[in-house]
Amino acid sequence: MLAFPAAIRIYVAVEPVDMRKQYDGLWAAAQQHLGEDPKQGAVFCFTNKERTRLKLLYWDGTGVWVLAKRLEEGRFSWPKPSETKRKLALAPEALALLVGGVELKHGSLKPWYERAEK
Repeated sequence: MLAFPAAIRIYVAVEPVDMRKQYDGLWAAAQQHLGEDPKQGAVFCFTNKERTRLKLLYWDGTGVWVLAKRLEEGRFSWPKPSETKRKLALAPEALALLVGGVELKHGSLKPWYERAEK
């Protein structure tokens, strides 16, 4: 299981990214579009234009991780692009909420999200 350090920095790319990008393409996006060095140990979050897919890029000191999630229904809650902001910083708890289907702006679960029965 991948566990992030408690004090990790998490950056969300506000503009969508082509989800065909893999390690090198996401690495370049973090450097060129977000102005960050992935080797500094931050997690970088990218989504596609439809906000149905999500990829995380993370350098753990020995190699690069790319984690991907594709929604079966619905869309990820995502900040809107603007001329001045290309990235937003998130707390680790906010990232967990975001990938778990919580609408960050309102703090509620989206209608497509259903808990599995135990």
